[in-house]
Amino acid sequence: MDAAEFRKRGKEMVDYIADYLEKIDKRQVFPDVEPGYLRPLIPDCAPQDPESFEDVFKDIEKIIMPGVTHWHSPYFFAYFPAASSFPALLADMLCGGIGCVGFSWAASPACTELETVMLDWLGKMIHLPEDFLAGKDGQGGGVIQGSASEATLISLLAARTKSIRRVQSEKPELTEADIMGRLVAYASDQAHSSVERAALIGGVKIKSVPSDETFSVCGSALKKVLDEDKASGLIPFFFADSFNFNPHKWLLVNFDCSAMWVKKRSDLTGAFKLEPLYLQHHYQESGDANREQCNKQENAVTLELRFTLQRLDLLRKKIYCSFAFLKEKYKHWQIPLGRRFRSLKLWFVLRMYGVTGLQEHIRKHVRLSHQFEHLVLQDERFEICAEVVLGLVCFRLKGSNELNKALLKSINEAKKIHLVPCHLREKFVLRFAICARTVESTHIRFAWQHISQLATDLLKTWQQNYHQQ
Repeated sequence: MDAAEFRKRGKEMVDYIADYLEKIDKRQVFPDVEPGYLRPLIPDCAPQDPESFEDVFKDIEKIIMPGVTHWHSPYFFAYFPAASSFPALLADMLCGGIGCVGFSWAASPACTELETVMLDWLGKMIHLPEDFLAGKDGQGGGVIQGSASEATLISLLAARTKSIRRVQSEKPELTEADIMGRLVAYASDQAHSSVERAALIGGVKIKSVPSDETFSVCGSALKKVLDEDKASGLIPFFFADSFNFNPHKWLLVNFDCSAMWVKKRSDLTGAFKLEPLYLQHHYQESGDANREQCNKQENAVTLELRFTLQRLDLLRKKIYCSFAFLKEKYKHWQIPLGRRFRSLKLWFVLRMYGVTGLQEHIRKHVRLSHQFEHLVLQDERFEICAEVVLGLVCFRLKGSNELNKALLKSINEAKKIHLVPCHLREKFVLRFAICARTVESTHIRFAWQHISQLATDLLKTWQQNYHQQ
């Protein structure tokens, strides 16, 4: 495919994607396929000779789309919003076209520096404390991770390293293994499974802190666990020196874009810093030392000129450290070495929606969640299981877990809408998440009418079975 054909096919693909998203409400939200459906539809091995774009393109609808769960359908109410927008898609195209691998400042300065600025923009938008921002001379800063799971693992590993070094400086007689065996992390009993997984990978203990009747952890509950563990000789080490959330869930930026901030970036870079020669460049500390050595060997330069150069170099370093130095070290902020130009998506979306546009998007979803909550509360057969704060409604039929499992099964087998469950304490609960960018009040009413009718049918069947017994 040459540039001319790329232009033609690219326009065709943009039209296809635009049509897909415009008419996505006409597609069945959950596919009618069984596990293993795809393998019989494609050859056992790659083609020996090239195939045409037309051949590949026609197989999208034939092979791929039948097995797609349409996350951006207005009838998708499962999991969480998988944010997307046309500006973000265009930015992702540009990211793929540029194709840089931004592991360091020198690898692509724009990739590196834009991310610093975008994370400061985003941090200010959500009113993060100043400590978390890079600014001109701050010690903190933000980074885009692939997922919140990665951010959790990175922060846990950095905290582990920091604690081991601190304890060893205080008690040199303790080995690293001695300290590792005593480290303990803490999370709410409502925390995501990725937190427990991070502790498993990090080889440290983790304890659940009990939540209250609103599923929140109080400071007193955490303090009680901390005091008990310290008295037992354990070393608490995982607390709030970092913050993370996913713009790819609610800020119209498509996956992957998970924003992570730290109060002190040296806690991360100190834990993960490895600097092989082939990744070094002259805009980092080792380069400064080399230049200084070269200056000393430059016999032709006068002492006064040398002092002038040193002053200029200090000024350069001050300017550089205040901005690009943070990004030069991004390869030390993450698990992989390479990184995509993901900040382009934030740049496009934040500029083309603005803060007010994103606020309205979120507020609309919150309004729709309360609309659904109101519909549920009007039906005496149902109950709301947790306070509706953002865009998620946890609800269930009054009755047994088995009854609610049967309701969810009938909802998802009908494939008109898609939901997933959760457990709140001992209760099996249905989750209704406002997800799609295009969801409207009519979709909420349709979903509730559908759920209500299925509940009526189910309860009638259960009552008949009960009387037969």
